[in-house]
Amino acid sequence: MGKKAKTKKGAQRALNRRVDESIRPPPPPPLDEEIGSLALLPEPKVPGGKFKVLDTDKQGYDDGGVADLTLLIDLDDRVLRRKRGENDYFAAVKSNILPRVTNGQLAQLSRRDQKVQLATLLFSDGDVNADDDEDSDTPCEVYVDTTDQGDDDKKQRRMARLAKAKQSLKLSFYLSEPACAAMSLTEISKRTLLCYGKEGAEAAFRCAHKALQMAGNGYYDNDLILMEAEEEPKEPKYETNATYPGLSHPTSLKYIPARASMLCKRAAYLHAGNALHAQGKYAEAREYYEKTLPLLEPEPRSCRIDWERSAALINIGDTHSREDNYELASKYYDKAEQFGKDHLVVEDGNHTEGKGIVVVTKKARAAALKRAGKEEEAKSMWREVLTLSAEFAELMASDKTEMKKEIENGGANPAQGDVHVSENVIAA
Repeated sequence: MGKKAKTKKGAQRALNRRVDESIRPPPPPPLDEEIGSLALLPEPKVPGGKFKVLDTDKQGYDDGGVADLTLLIDLDDRVLRRKRGENDYFAAVKSNILPRVTNGQLAQLSRRDQKVQLATLLFSDGDVNADDDEDSDTPCEVYVDTTDQGDDDKKQRRMARLAKAKQSLKLSFYLSEPACAAMSLTEISKRTLLCYGKEGAEAAFRCAHKALQMAGNGYYDNDLILMEAEEEPKEPKYETNATYPGLSHPTSLKYIPARASMLCKRAAYLHAGNALHAQGKYAEAREYYEKTLPLLEPEPRSCRIDWERSAALINIGDTHSREDNYELASKYYDKAEQFGKDHLVVEDGNHTEGKGIVVVTKKARAAALKRAGKEEEAKSMWREVLTLSAEFAELMASDKTEMKKEIENGGANPAQGDVHVSENVIAA
């Protein structure tokens, strides 16, 4: 028993610090059981997630990445719960003394609400109600030089998203969320390449490389990471000091699940490859793309993950194509296209996303055919792309309408988890 309060004010303060056990969420699971979205759902719980995974040895539905997002956003809170114990942690939550922004507009928000803001900055590209939100028909994971594409409004939108990625990096540091900081660096890398193309490729690679440092098993320097949040990053003039352990450092793995590091590496490898691709360093880029594939092997056969698989394969194919080896490139395009076709041949499969994968792969193949001097084959492939793109656009419009209805009818029902963000994370 603790000491008894001597005054009424002391008794009231003690009462205020007491945590209501009835509203406390369950403790975080053991580290080896914290596998995020690798765990399938018995029934769909997110809008648009009505399609079962294609794995023959697994039954269930993909959660749309919600569990992975929650794991990354709530990582520091779970670490604190494991380190400090439940009572101390929730007393700190109630006293509002955990890391958070204490100056500016965000200071009015609780740590929990600041985390929802972080999720929105980092993981939300736009609004499902927007009619034209994407930069192009090709996902950002597939390298395409887009600096000369689009009108001024589209370019301004890209710049605004780059600014949001930099904001998320700053907020990640205030909230002491290293995994979100690593993902923010990867997002900055991606957005820098979209905004500046080849001219920004070196800066894009620098950010992706720093994300890999944060996710790795060594140490990193916080100041070198945080400089990327500046509008014009400049290397510090003083001697750097790498003292913070990476997410997969043995010290970190005592409290952090290995999946957090894996998710950060998966994204960073791909976009580091894109940055090298933009610089014409095709062999080096291919090495980074190839590192993503083993990390994707244990993942389920959902369209969300198959997009990642196909993007890596398309990028590898493109590097071979630019080295004048169309025959080898074609083999990678075949593999990428098959991921999309697998969803089309299943009666209740996700035909929209499957067709999208096929369209993007055929676009890459058409460009490769042209580079190889196979003009007639390239023209034929582009005609096929135009037909499939029109079909894909119709399916996308239909899916968007259906998703809006699901959201309006309360179709989103994400799994409940930590006290901070899980119940709101789907909104982001």
